[in-house]
Amino acid sequence: MKRVYVAGAFSADNVLEVLSNMRNGMRAATRLFLLGYAPFCPWLGYQYSLMLRENEEVSTDDFYDYSIAWLKVSDMMVVLPNSNHSRGTQREIAIAKDMGIPIYYDIEEFIKEQP
Repeated sequence: MKRVYVAGAFSADNVLEVLSNMRNGMRAATRLFLLGYAPFCPWLGYQYSLMLRENEEVSTDDFYDYSIAWLKVSDMMVVLPNSNHSRGTQREIAIAKDMGIPIYYDIEEFIKEQP
């Protein structure tokens, strides 16, 4: 299975936009999974926060480091639409470029180009 890092906006100005970003990211990852890929979906990381016990905490940097660790072992990256304003996504793109990881900016094109 090819490992695909799914990148896109997460945070937003209001909770409804955050939930919309999460849904879009999770849906894209699910679609890739159904097509036979092994997607990394950063939006599923919220589940760790739900499992924290008293005196346990996870920082935003912890989540970022966790995601980047998966990016570094990915075979390719798919960037979701409307992510050009996302600073996190832009940092992920820069890392992928530095590492020579192929980047696709259109999931439909990505799917068509794969064997």
